[in-house]
Amino acid sequence: MRRSTERILTTHTGSLPRPPGVPLPGTAAAAGGERASDEQIRDAVAETVRRQVEAGVDVVNDGEVSKPSYATYVTSRLTGFESRPSPTVRMVEADDFPDYYARLFPEISSAVENPTCTGPVRYRDQADVERDLANLRAAAEREQPTDVFMTAASPGVIALFMPNEHYRSEEDYIAALADAMKEEYDAIHASGFVLQIDCPDLAAGWPIAQAQGQDVAAFRRTVAQHVEAINHATRDIPPEAMRLHMCWGNYEGPHHRDLPLRDVVDLVLQARPQGFLFEGANPRHEHEWALFEEVEVPEGKVLVPGVLDSTTNYIEHPELVAQRIERLARLVGRGNVMAGSDCGFATFAQVMPVDPAVTWAKLAAMAEGARIASEHLWGRSA
Repeated sequence: MRRSTERILTTHTGSLPRPPGVPLPGTAAAAGGERASDEQIRDAVAETVRRQVEAGVDVVNDGEVSKPSYATYVTSRLTGFESRPSPTVRMVEADDFPDYYARLFPEISSAVENPTCTGPVRYRDQADVERDLANLRAAAEREQPTDVFMTAASPGVIALFMPNEHYRSEEDYIAALADAMKEEYDAIHASGFVLQIDCPDLAAGWPIAQAQGQDVAAFRRTVAQHVEAINHATRDIPPEAMRLHMCWGNYEGPHHRDLPLRDVVDLVLQARPQGFLFEGANPRHEHEWALFEEVEVPEGKVLVPGVLDSTTNYIEHPELVAQRIERLARLVGRGNVMAGSDCGFATFAQVMPVDPAVTWAKLAAMAEGARIASEHLWGRSA
């Protein structure tokens, strides 16, 4: 992955608004019974890459436009899953604010079905990932961004949303998922793109752990197991060719029961990927940049804090973006920081809390903020 050697580079977490009216997987148009053609998916990727470059994003992707969501897409690529839905993940904080959650979650629940693992997990074939790689390659060759990444679900996040009813233990399930997803990880790396592994389970799994009566020590053991699975599945990929994203759930809510980053950061930093994307803009986690005053960052790691909140229609002021970048860069070194977003802007294709036009304006504000920060950090016009 590229580093901020001459200026602060910009990126985002992965999902972006799908082009309107196209029956892409997971969208309202697709729910009407239509199915996007290969040509429509290719055109949607091209448009999404073009708009990222136009907004000033340096490190781009396909916006995940071919996927209904960042995790459940794997059920079309893996064996072992039944289409029958499993219960939606229970949010412990909903017990504290039941009226709010009664309003918040019907829309999300109606857009998301979490299949259950009922048989052996294997990777079917690479047709879907090869299609995605070809579409992104063609778009990138046309637009010439600074760098390109592609997302893939982690073993832990697949297990988080798609419960196990087949394997003897959760450990066996995670191991099988790691072996299966290795094929996709290796294919993305072989394409020359940066592999981003999406790992919300490393923090967003805490509400489920709480509901099961786990304490922090027990949850840390789960996180360590999931990190070990990532390291096993990526053993043939150089760290500098990968980045990892973790979050606490991409929704506007109280988040008052979120696990502090302090409780797991040491374990997460042991993951092999060089890049580490984490929330740094929303009101519940923005303060955690200060952890890096005391946390020792492994040599070579690149920190990618969210400088844009992905759940609000406020457009961050570029000066605020610059401040968020600079305060961390002055702690860990400007070459070890890249600007990003807290999470995706269309985690589920049909659910977009941020208006699409606002999303593109937020990305442009990030690019301008990175330019300002670069002027300050390098002492010249970037």
